[in-house]
Amino acid sequence: MEKHKVSIQADRPADQQNPESLIRKVINTSAFQNFFNTISNGGFLLLAAAIAAFIWSNIDAHSYHDFWHIEVRLTLGAYELSHSLAHWVNDGLMTFFFFTVGLEIKREMLVGRLSDLRTAALPIAAAAGGMIFPALIYAVLNMGGYGLSGWGIPMATDIAFSLAILSTLGNRVPLGIRLFLTAFAIADDLGAILVIALFYTPQIHLDYLVAAALVCLCLFILNRLWVKVGVVYLIFGALLWFMVGHSGLHATITGVLVAAFIPARSRYDTSVFMRLVHERLEHIESESETGGHSVLTNPTHLEAVQAIHSACGRVETPLQRLEETLEPWIAYLVLPLFALANAGVVLGVLDLGAALSHPVTIGVGTGLALGKPIGVTLFTWLATRMLRVELIGGSSWQMIIGVGFLGGIGFTMSLFIAALSFTDPILQEYAKIGIIIGSLIGGLCGYFLLRFASYGRAQTLNSRPMGQ
Repeated sequence: MEKHKVSIQADRPADQQNPESLIRKVINTSAFQNFFNTISNGGFLLLAAAIAAFIWSNIDAHSYHDFWHIEVRLTLGAYELSHSLAHWVNDGLMTFFFFTVGLEIKREMLVGRLSDLRTAALPIAAAAGGMIFPALIYAVLNMGGYGLSGWGIPMATDIAFSLAILSTLGNRVPLGIRLFLTAFAIADDLGAILVIALFYTPQIHLDYLVAAALVCLCLFILNRLWVKVGVVYLIFGALLWFMVGHSGLHATITGVLVAAFIPARSRYDTSVFMRLVHERLEHIESESETGGHSVLTNPTHLEAVQAIHSACGRVETPLQRLEETLEPWIAYLVLPLFALANAGVVLGVLDLGAALSHPVTIGVGTGLALGKPIGVTLFTWLATRMLRVELIGGSSWQMIIGVGFLGGIGFTMSLFIAALSFTDPILQEYAKIGIIIGSLIGGLCGYFLLRFASYGRAQTLNSRPMGQ
């Protein structure tokens, strides 16, 4: 994985910053904004899909079950791969979700909030606390029971849902809180991926694991050779998916592994890019008086715009390009399909009294609704005291607590881990109920805490004398 040292000279006037710093700053800011907008908008579609799954499974449970258990076969010569539709969604499409998560983690570690240890300290500490406390609460409530294996369920944060709720508050919430929640959720995702790989692997097959390592070596060589053709990585990724799936590790881990080898550098010279753009802009300026209302009516303008567009495409890295291409598909198709396939809870076949009083339900719900905010807030406070790190500008402790509650929305990843934790369908249903209850409490508490905190912040700003 490549390492970059990016220095954004924020304390200097914009016109004194070198061009490369400015370009990187603009690219990184726009990447975060695009990611935030896409994922938060997709969160509303994810909610609609979850509601649809709940309604469908309770109106006609048989059709819901039968549809997602349709066998889908992939045949290549004499080889045939046959799985249920739900399995293809959970192990196939979700690999692309983990791939985008891997790309986000890599970008954040290279040029984002996780690239500097002091800057990354708060979200990493928040993620650690937000994983440890829910797991401890669940383990205590299920100690000695057959539901103990589900301790990883309340550790996860659903980044789409949490960002969607945060986006409804608009500009009332400072940018620092958006950055904190995003970085915290990405670090949390990384932790959840490690938990899945290390603790939810039933048996390791060494031969397939060695084969997977050889494929990773090939991907590393492709990365060092700056191979930027996406199809090549797709072919090796499919091969790695097969090897990892048969090794005993969960196949979706493939997405994170492949993302680690996607080139995050460009061979394009920044000075060449700046010179080309300046030249083309000068062409447009020289023709400004003769141009019409449309760029199509002026060949010089059209050629200049196309040249600038082409130059921007060349300076963009494969990592950026893949993120921008895949994020809408993940947000608007893959995650809603996953919710539709997994969020169905058939209430008619469950004893609600037994479900709500079961340690699995209580452990998951309490872990998400209470463990998350306690862990996030406590570990963030410890980081500020032990590492001498300040809270992000514009934020307050009430906002940090609100973010902790939003972290308790564990929907997608929690459902994913629940499916790995239990083979008993009843326990899976109990876990789903706990996830829904805990996520609802976390989402509502987080929303109102942040809303009141932002209102208090606005009142404080408005009460200040002019000029202060």
